[in-house]
Amino acid sequence: MQQKYDVPYDNLPAPSKIPGGAMEFNIQELGPVEYVKLILKDAVCEVKWRNGAMLHIFVHATEPIAWYRFKNITGTIKPTIVPPPYYSDKVSSLNDPVSGQDLRRLGYPKGELTSTENSITYNQKGWSDFKFQIHTQWNQKDDDLMGSWSISSQKDTTDISKNAQQTVNDFNEIGWQNAFNDHKNWWKQFWERSNITVPDSILQHQWYMEKYKLGAAARKGAPPISLQSVWTADNGKLPPWKGDYHHDLNTQLSYWPTYSGNHLNLEEGFLDWLDTHKSTFKKFTKDFYGTDGLNVPGVTTLTGEPMGGWIQYAFGPTAGAWLGHHFYLHWRYSMDRNFLEQRAYPWIKDVAIHFNNLSIVGEDGKRKLPLSSSPEIHNNSRDAWFDKTTNYDLALVRWTYEKASELAQELGKKDEIIKWQQKLKEWPYFAFDETGLMFSPNLPYQESHRHFSHLMAYHPLGLIDFSQGENDRSTIENTLKNLEEVGTAGWTGYSFSWLGNLKARAFDGKGAAEALKIFATSFCLPNSFHVNGDQSGKGYSNFTYRPFTLEGNFAFMTGIQEMLLQSHTGTVHLFPAIPQDWKNVSFESLRTEGAFLISAFMKDGNMQQVTITSEKGGTIKLKNPFKDKNISIDGNLKAVWEGDIVSFTLNPGQSVVLLQN
Repeated sequence: MQQKYDVPYDNLPAPSKIPGGAMEFNIQELGPVEYVKLILKDAVCEVKWRNGAMLHIFVHATEPIAWYRFKNITGTIKPTIVPPPYYSDKVSSLNDPVSGQDLRRLGYPKGELTSTENSITYNQKGWSDFKFQIHTQWNQKDDDLMGSWSISSQKDTTDISKNAQQTVNDFNEIGWQNAFNDHKNWWKQFWERSNITVPDSILQHQWYMEKYKLGAAARKGAPPISLQSVWTADNGKLPPWKGDYHHDLNTQLSYWPTYSGNHLNLEEGFLDWLDTHKSTFKKFTKDFYGTDGLNVPGVTTLTGEPMGGWIQYAFGPTAGAWLGHHFYLHWRYSMDRNFLEQRAYPWIKDVAIHFNNLSIVGEDGKRKLPLSSSPEIHNNSRDAWFDKTTNYDLALVRWTYEKASELAQELGKKDEIIKWQQKLKEWPYFAFDETGLMFSPNLPYQESHRHFSHLMAYHPLGLIDFSQGENDRSTIENTLKNLEEVGTAGWTGYSFSWLGNLKARAFDGKGAAEALKIFATSFCLPNSFHVNGDQSGKGYSNFTYRPFTLEGNFAFMTGIQEMLLQSHTGTVHLFPAIPQDWKNVSFESLRTEGAFLISAFMKDGNMQQVTITSEKGGTIKLKNPFKDKNISIDGNLKAVWEGDIVSFTLNPGQSVVLLQN
């Protein structure tokens, strides 16, 4: 198995994301730099020199164009394009997928650079008929230099899409100011979709940096977020793990913040991509497993083809189920019935059919997978295969049948409700002992590991939850206690981000804040990018390397949101997991399941105001966030109390404001 599926991934340089090139300016004559900063509001990089010279750079929010502008300069400054080192007379080195293979191993011919007085064009031929172009063009008037650049690619000789030079020429007619206005307006609307204020400056700053990354990396109609998305290190190598799509954690965590963060429009690009390549996934499912229905390779190319790698996870049988979780969340947070009927239920149903075909009956009379795994337990050894179904796989199987039944009920498919409920009963419950959830019935959590795959039933799937009674509560508390007692030596950065979410779901605000602060201060570079290993020297992890991936960043963003708002149980909790010393906290337009937008403001430890707006109409259940039930409710809405839970029924577009009398 390793020879067939692992060796190609380790040794072949492609398929891979590739660096396009670099642009450099010789700024020696400008003297010392006073500062370099990213202006988040407008997504602009600003550089200022001590002599008064300024540089502004922005990559357009929606168009394939970027601009640069120097002001107050003396002399002449011209850009240069630095091609990636695809070609060299020297012998290339092998390296590995984590550190990044030598670009020369791709076998590309030497690129072609051509220049005029005010432009540079770089053409690079790749594999087969693939080629790409970078073009920059500029104009200097006195002490002001303005230029733009673009990058384009073509897949074959019949591809008639615009090249970079044509794009630059078109946008030069539009001009810097008009392009910047469009760019600025997009980011203005983006920032208005949600905001937070927390009293910890480190956590607040990191949340806004993560939100910026989300705005930069996710678009409808664009490729979804891969391991590094739109960013690539300029180090003469392929990106870590080839910059591919890992579906055993990485893509999933990257889209977690879009739901409560009120950015479903950005999440749609991911779901569109999954649906676009559904036929590819079904063919893979039939060819590899011999089953009907649907699964997705755990590691894929841009077009959804399997890439191999550690075979237990690269071809794991339940990846399609975890991706189905995103279809379910999109339905719950949008309440889009067309989406439910045409996309969410069909996806989850197809995954359930795959499990029907693949599973077998074990000696105990319960269903099981022929082989199981738990990413990435025992790494790539023979021990990474499990004869008994792991809690990871079992959680995804049980979740799929449960939600298939739930959605069938929503759609009035009576026969299918019963079918999925019966199938769920054929599977065993989760393996746990006095230490909490185990990896499998034969393997407790007793060795520090970066991937909390055994905890899927708790988070993110919510099959085990505090809301379901004392047994679940005890299981969760024992599991989290054991997780910390075993220690963090085998963790990477995303482990701490995920722990922040786990702690928030357990209403442990102090623990959530501590975990997220460790992530932000020890596993991120000064530019805020997550680099997996511990950069602080404080011994949080035995991993000290620095391959850059994004899932830890976006899981951090979700962790903060889980501290401020939760709705996964059907009851909305405001500020459910904030530290006791957080007295002044607020958020604007965070989204709940049921398609409600909520803003809440706490001052001096007392809730001041809650505003709820319903997009689609319906009843919202809210755990009373005030000190008592003496609440002022605007309008003619009737409040229904059940214990400390208050309910309101709103029409589409209707809002309610709650104040303490």
